[in-house]
Amino acid sequence: MLAWKPIFNQSCSTEFVFRVFTTVPELQFLLFLLFRLLYLMILCGNTAIICMVCTHSALRNPMYFFLSNLSFAEICYTTVVVPLMLSNSFGAQKPIPLAGCGSQMFFFLTLGGTDCFLLAIMAYDCYAAICHPLHYTLIVTRKLCVQMLGGAVGLALFLSLQLTALIFTLPFCGHRREIDHFLCDVPPVLCLACADIHVHQAVLCVVSILVLTVPLLLICVSYVFIPCTILRMRSAEGRCRAFSTSSSHLTVVLLQYGCCALVYLRHQSSSSVDEDRQFALVYTFITPLLNPLIYTLRNKDVKRALKKVISAKMTSES
Repeated sequence: MLAWKPIFNQSCSTEFVFRVFTTVPELQFLLFLLFRLLYLMILCGNTAIICMVCTHSALRNPMYFFLSNLSFAEICYTTVVVPLMLSNSFGAQKPIPLAGCGSQMFFFLTLGGTDCFLLAIMAYDCYAAICHPLHYTLIVTRKLCVQMLGGAVGLALFLSLQLTALIFTLPFCGHRREIDHFLCDVPPVLCLACADIHVHQAVLCVVSILVLTVPLLLICVSYVFIPCTILRMRSAEGRCRAFSTSSSHLTVVLLQYGCCALVYLRHQSSSSVDEDRQFALVYTFITPLLNPLIYTLRNKDVKRALKKVISAKMTSES
């Protein structure tokens, strides 16, 4: 509780505004429409996955359990960022109080960390399904799935709370400061502090390693064994199915971890503000949008369930 006290001491007098993408009204309007369209597509695509997993018994296994939770995390993740971003992308800049900025950072880090941990868990699930198919149901039990999901959320909550509380104990100069970003992310907020931030940057590096590097190493270990097992499969259909499942997951992993690593693990002196914003746009819009597309277009079970939903809806309408 003490760590959060400086936030409320400063919140009455300190507020932030976000840097706009452009000051040209026509471009502002086009960007507003584009971001709004992408946000609606993210909501519809990920909600569709959750509904299919909940309503179709064929999709009630560990892989789809984690996929539905990943989709739910993606919906919450983008909702934390995009509505406020839309309100600032078209029209006058709207200030955000210090406490509001801290809240957005906390939820953004928590949900982003949960995403990263879930991708690592899904890599383990993929490894168990492909490399140990006969013992898969004994290895990946329902209880273990719930425990791994709870561990991912709990660890992400703990790390993001500590990092956010540490950052917002810093003093911020002036009444209104412009954040060189479209959200309250850690690096641009640290740049506005009127104090030495070396300790805070070191803590950010440690948290980034725990959230990004460690899960990525576990994913890499899983994918050392998966290709070897796929190549030893006698059935061509089995090889295609296993390759489709693993390649879908690997595509999402490369996008998510690659862009996040370029933002959080690069040395700040070598980073560019514009590049950071572009990378942030990828893991704010592109990855959550591609998740449902990749997992539905490359997965026969999901496509079969989707066809049933569409045919059932057409039958009820007719």
